[in-house]
Amino acid sequence: MYNMPNIDPVAFQIGSFAVHWYGLMYLISFILASVIMRYRVKKFPQYKTWTKEQIDDLLFYCILGIVLGGRIGYVLFYQWTYYSENLIEIFKVWRGGMSFHGGLMGVLLACFIFAYRTKRTFFNVTDFIVPVIPIGLFFGRLGNFINGELWGRITTSNWGVIFPSAKDGLPRHPSQLYEMGLEGLVLFIILWFYLTKPRISGTASGMFLFFYGLFRFIIEFYREPDAFLGLQMLDFTMGQWLCIPMIIAGCAILFLGEIKELWKKRFAFEKK
Repeated sequence: MYNMPNIDPVAFQIGSFAVHWYGLMYLISFILASVIMRYRVKKFPQYKTWTKEQIDDLLFYCILGIVLGGRIGYVLFYQWTYYSENLIEIFKVWRGGMSFHGGLMGVLLACFIFAYRTKRTFFNVTDFIVPVIPIGLFFGRLGNFINGELWGRITTSNWGVIFPSAKDGLPRHPSQLYEMGLEGLVLFIILWFYLTKPRISGTASGMFLFFYGLFRFIIEFYREPDAFLGLQMLDFTMGQWLCIPMIIAGCAILFLGEIKELWKKRFAFEKK
């Protein structure tokens, strides 16, 4: 059992400028993403057409997609009733309230715009960026844990954590750490090794959608549902319902990729 200390949400302060833990996690994520994307361009021939300027531009597009999409997604998916009556609150992002699924849609839109402007295919862009998304998930969940937010359901396990913000003094699953491990570290390893060889366009994106959706769906059984939403139909959380389309889409993309690969091999054989 671990008693979580009440950690100051401000990591450090320079004069009147305060850097919050969550913002620091975002900064670390974007720096590491940039470094790893540059490494992949140098290491793997299939990415040699990418320039440093394009990497910087894509990251900028995605940052906007994450912030805007994450906020809009939270408003629409989780607290529309409240925000529809308090529209000015939508813009107060410093008070918290971001949705991964909304941020993902923002990133997909950013990738679509970037692909159009650089004359690349959509999957060429998404396949390039998906391996670094788990980095952001890893540090984002670490930020959640430090802030003592988005904690898990009550547990009797020895590794339960008592979060001060829960205000009930009961041990809970450290679901933020579960997400760090599966959605962050494990998913990164899967995608990294999968992309050490050239793959059919879109399959890396399909792998990401499938495994993220699967991991998040499982972890939601240990994560405390949002108090203002509770459990939804079939006793699933809102997060689980939002993961189901991801799992289906990931399977569909991977299946179509396999069909495409088989067709190419058959065509090549008949040509011989």
